[in-house]
Amino acid sequence: MSNGTLLISRAVNLHEHYQMRLEALGFNDVNITAADKDALIMLINDIKPHLIIMGAGFYYSATPYMISRLLRLFPDIEFATVSLTEYPADLAMGFIINGVNSYVSYWDGVEQFYYGLNCIRDGKMFISNSVKERIGMRHECPKAAGNLTDRELEVVRLLCNGFKSTEIGYVLHISEPTVNNHKTAIYSKLKVRNENEIIRMALLTEIVKPNELIFFGKDFELKPKTMNREQ
Repeated sequence: MSNGTLLISRAVNLHEHYQMRLEALGFNDVNITAADKDALIMLINDIKPHLIIMGAGFYYSATPYMISRLLRLFPDIEFATVSLTEYPADLAMGFIINGVNSYVSYWDGVEQFYYGLNCIRDGKMFISNSVKERIGMRHECPKAAGNLTDRELEVVRLLCNGFKSTEIGYVLHISEPTVNNHKTAIYSKLKVRNENEIIRMALLTEIVKPNELIFFGKDFELKPKTMNREQ
């Protein structure tokens, strides 16, 4: 039995309007929330929706990664993402790669937008034309976002604290090429392009917690003693 639709949006002032529009389109038992992270997980467990629609920009550039975590936690729930503002198609492609059923973008035109919503309502898959084009341009299908290994988490944590590759290698007792291999794997899993994006993603998604941001001066010899606490 369906337990309705949960829309996840930070546009709190528009929640009532969104609810009216979705109900007018035939979506049943619509609930809307701006909760995120643990509060969102608790809410999903509580109301047990049949369908979850998340705004593409809810976690900004981290939304494809964050929704992949929700998909792993709630494999029996149908997920869709909707963008009312311009959202990069290359980034939106991550939704489909990570297992989201549908992606609808208002920027593909009003007719396609509402057709996509109708498909979502009827339990059908719909992929925005702009994202279809991006997927079609690839010679091979990109891999879905994955969980970071313990070693990769150590690398991310050290990057967020200002460590360079040589310093990370020294702290973790691995070679610099091995550090770079870990960084390449992290790029793929988090769908980021460089170290700055790793840091922004890690902080936004709380892969690295604020209390883990210690930072250090130039007294590098003190770093291994302080940071290497998981070994």
